[in-house]
Amino acid sequence: MHSENTTAVKTARVAHRPGLKPRSFPTSREVSMKKIKMADLTIAVEDNPTQEDIRTFIKNLVDYNASQVGEDVSYPIAIFIRDSEGKIVGGLVGKTSWEWMFVSHLWVSETLRFQGYGRELMLTAEAEAKKRGCHHSYLDTFSFQALGFYQKIGYQIFGILEDFPRGHQRYFLQKRNL
Repeated sequence: MHSENTTAVKTARVAHRPGLKPRSFPTSREVSMKKIKMADLTIAVEDNPTQEDIRTFIKNLVDYNASQVGEDVSYPIAIFIRDSEGKIVGGLVGKTSWEWMFVSHLWVSETLRFQGYGRELMLTAEAEAKKRGCHHSYLDTFSFQALGFYQKIGYQIFGILEDFPRGHQRYFLQKRNL
């Protein structure tokens, strides 16, 4: 445990946000943890975890996932619109894995919006995803961004997070059968 990065917490109690009271977890008698007793473990909120700790944690999760469904072969996808000086004025960033494309970011300069560039970026990304063996795509957007745009090109809402941020929604969309 990294003391300079850790908010101290007693073994079976957790609290972090001001005003929240610690809550008790089941005792080691109540929960069997493959011979590991709760008294031997520490649960702690780490405000500044090391990159090594984050990599170790993610590697363990990825290894578990691979044991269940096979290796996640993921490739980045990046498509940019550049002006005559090479400056990026629009683009799309995401990844392809498990026969799906994930669009993490789509942006077009305000001066180029409503001229078909966003659509062209999405169609180009979908065509590339198909070449990579993808059959479906997913993304998310906010109520103050481009929900209608994505729906016009065939994406359907499969989830909504209300008040994220307050007064707005975050929409999760998918397009099946690219």
